[in-house]
Amino acid sequence: QVQLVESGGGLVQAGGSLRLSCAASGRTFSRYAMGWFRQAPGKEREFVAAITRSGSGTYYADSVKGRFTVSRDNAKNTVYLQMNSLKPEDTAVYYCAMASTGWVVPAETRYDYWGQGTQVTVSS
Repeated sequence: QVQLVESGGGLVQAGGSLRLSCAASGRTFSRYAMGWFRQAPGKEREFVAAITRSGSGTYYADSVKGRFTVSRDNAKNTVYLQMNSLKPEDTAVYYCAMASTGWVVPAETRYDYWGQGTQVTVSS
């Protein structure tokens, strides 16, 4: 069965950085795009970033463009989210997800599998 396990969340001051990791197992990782989503308290889950199966293409939400970078290592079955210049409004539970396709898609409905989430808290 497919498992996605996120790590790297925590508490950071505004302006700081964190790197999230998501280790995948149970499916041929290199065949599928991967995405990152987040859900803040009282809000709906939203798209953050996605990367194609090869890693050659990426796509970002406007709110994180220029600050976050998504990458992957297919040899390690792992996807990363480097988050720089963090803001208090980035506070949320961050989820990684595996798409049903090799192409980047921002829609939640195109993702088959989800991790359990990791908390990111940015203090002002």
